[in-house]
Amino acid sequence: MKRDWKEIPKDNKRPQWAGMYVTMNSKGTIVMNRTADERMGSPTAYLLFYDPNNHVIGLKPTIRQLKNAYQKMKSGRHGGQKISAYRLLKECDLIIKDTLEFHDAEIDLDGILVLNLRTAKISQRALNHPTRREEKIGV
Repeated sequence: MKRDWKEIPKDNKRPQWAGMYVTMNSKGTIVMNRTADERMGSPTAYLLFYDPNNHVIGLKPTIRQLKNAYQKMKSGRHGGQKISAYRLLKECDLIIKDTLEFHDAEIDLDGILVLNLRTAKISQRALNHPTRREEKIGV
């Protein structure tokens, strides 16, 4: 049998930061890792979109001075960014009970980061949070 090997390049990024990681919590805070922000061009702000037919959120890079721009802020020590998008929840009647993780987050041909609410899963970190474990135990 002939093998079709593909060499996997190594760089200085730690494996957990090689891919895009995006979450959204019940307060509407969207958090992305450095990789996701860099792939979006590290803008100063994002425009927020919502497609109710497909239940999809979109983030488009922009400048902070634009009228509807949502400014990004630092999140954590490793270059993560967050966007306060509470208005999105209210304007679009979205109810998010737990922190959602977008495993299939992608950047489309228009440069918009697409977050599909239909395929989002509850974050493992949210499931393992100490307050959640106390609820299960009945404390």
